Amino acid sequence: MRAAVLHGAGDVRIETVPDPSAPGPGEVVLEVLRAGICGSDAAEFSRGPVVTPLQTPNPRSGHHGPVILGHEFVGRVVEVGSGVTGLQVGRRVVPGAGVWCGSCAWCLQGRPNLCERYFTLGLQADGGMAEFVAAPARICVEVPAELTDDSAAMTQPFGVALHALDRARLTADDTVWINGAGGIGGFLVAGAAARGCGTIIASDVSDERLDLARQLGATHVLNATAGDVAAAVTEITGGGAHVAVEASGAPGTLGTVITATRRGGRVLLVGLPKQPPTVDTADIALRELDVIGTVAHVCDRNIPQALDILTTTPSLQAAADRVIALDHLVDDGLLPLCEGRVTGKVLVDISR
Repeated sequence: MRAAVLHGAGDVRIETVPDPSAPGPGEVVLEVLRAGICGSDAAEFSRGPVVTPLQTPNPRSGHHGPVILGHEFVGRVVEVGSGVTGLQVGRRVVPGAGVWCGSCAWCLQGRPNLCERYFTLGLQADGGMAEFVAAPARICVEVPAELTDDSAAMTQPFGVALHALDRARLTADDTVWINGAGGIGGFLVAGAAARGCGTIIASDVSDERLDLARQLGATHVLNATAGDVAAAVTEITGGGAHVAVEASGAPGTLGTVITATRRGGRVLLVGLPKQPPTVDTADIALRELDVIGTVAHVCDRNIPQALDILTTTPSLQAAADRVIALDHLVDDGLLPLCEGRVTGKVLVDISR
């Protein structure tokens, strides 16, 4: 089969690799229909290995060496292993991509994304940027018939955004500011809109991304190059946002986000900066701000939620920037994403 294989920084090859072996107990083999490119894929391509096991074996997955990318994808079940119930050959499914053990303390607390043996298909094991992929059946959720392949391929990153909003305890009564309207930021806007928030502010340095944020549900958009964003957010919200989200990962922005969070508010950390930021912890303490981290998603909860919203909200199709051929993954996908020339989600048609 053809697959996009990461060999190192700047080295992703579309090459022929063996098909997955027959599914083991509890596994399925999927024919991949669409895959999405994530910022983490771009990071591995531009400066990897970051989390991929190219040089040393991953202790959780056991994988070592070049890895097939792709943790955002939709596929059709073509083989079912023993013990699998509820998934039939021919049905489309979205895998959550993260694999958890189910027995450690975090799994038993209902937090499988923090599992001590957690790993992700497409990062620490072969993923879905290929014609076929093997996956545990328990991480796969069936796709509604009316949802397109393009929309279904955006389920996993949307689930990550919904988990982040869960962590922030976002309610319809909250005002929310999302700093950084690219990739995950756009899904955070859409998630806040789906939860009925009346004031959703998006800020970015790109007018194109801000236009997309408005389409996805932002009530206010602010170009960060045009003035004091924190002052504008404070004015719009009448004293600061209840929930302020740092989704850009840009240097120096976390302090700005904290500044425009109201007393007793929540600061959600989504964007991952390349360098540790410096923040005023005294200000955080004296205004009783909650600073909240988030990672991945809770598959059984957030993937079905994402599928439901994608199915009932046609406007979310705007989150897809383009669909490219697998053969053009580097030139039309990874490089533009690394260079900031992408507005929404880039999807890959594996058949081309």
